[in-house]
Amino acid sequence: MKTKIILSIITYVISLILGKLFIKLFRKIKLFQPVYEYVSEHEGKKGTPTMGGLFFILPSVVLAFIFFGENSFLSKMAVVLIVAFLFIGFLDDFIKIKYKKNEGLKPYQKIFFQLGVSLVAGIYAYKNGLTYFYIPFFNSTVNLGFFTVIAVLFIYLATTNCVNLTDGLDGLCGNVSLFYLVFLSAIMILERENNAILNAEEVDNLLYINFALIGGILAFLCYNTNRASVFMGDTGSLSLGSAITALSIFSLNGLFIPVLGIMFVVSGISVIIQVSYYKKTKKRVFLKAPFHHHLQLKNITEGKISFFYSLITVLAGLISILVYL
Repeated sequence: MKTKIILSIITYVISLILGKLFIKLFRKIKLFQPVYEYVSEHEGKKGTPTMGGLFFILPSVVLAFIFFGENSFLSKMAVVLIVAFLFIGFLDDFIKIKYKKNEGLKPYQKIFFQLGVSLVAGIYAYKNGLTYFYIPFFNSTVNLGFFTVIAVLFIYLATTNCVNLTDGLDGLCGNVSLFYLVFLSAIMILERENNAILNAEEVDNLLYINFALIGGILAFLCYNTNRASVFMGDTGSLSLGSAITALSIFSLNGLFIPVLGIMFVVSGISVIIQVSYYKKTKKRVFLKAPFHHHLQLKNITEGKISFFYSLITVLAGLISILVYL
């Protein structure tokens, strides 16, 4: 545990330094976040640099990789999946900035890339015997067999896009992801000794990624807490969503995602409800979707929304680990 904490501190310091340098560089080359026209409250955020995911995701995975011990195949695959989604997000951000518009990759292009990477994750999980999933609150597992491929594909697409949707306010996605990873780490540690499918070394290597990301996110939040001086962009949110998904599935905790990530689910479900209802009735359920924009239009500050989202994530995490104590 001492080594993992040291890794987290090292990642924090390096990401903090890189953040200072990157923000200065991003401003110089005008890597500014396009602001959505339909969110008038964000008009004042024009000129804020984006692609902040570069200075905390990349150091996190590189440093974790250096700390890997034996039996690190799962962890190395997790790193590959994280970087793959970082690349998709980078392309999306780059196109937005280059052409100065809100839409980057076309929806069909984005889903094509995401499907490809998610399918690789599903097949990898099935081929390597990661067909077991811990059932939240029961400390038992279920074996999905071949259906693991379909399950992982669905979980990957849903989670990465829900995390991406939650990245809409200063500090929101970063804080929720931070507490998610903290409690996922706690669950993995509590499961570690009694895990009949994964050996302790494999779990330890996955934990190195967790702890490195925790340090990286903490550094990012130093620049992203309201009022943000940089945004993570799709570069950060998609790769962060990929990290959360890969680490959860590879540690056999994929079914914990809708529990620990309840606020990610709220973001995704609110958009689905809004779009579906509007298509049928031409009326809206929420003032704006995702749900955090609805709250913002209710005159709740970004800081308070981020706090409440984080608090609910912490409560979900505490409830999740009670069964192990």
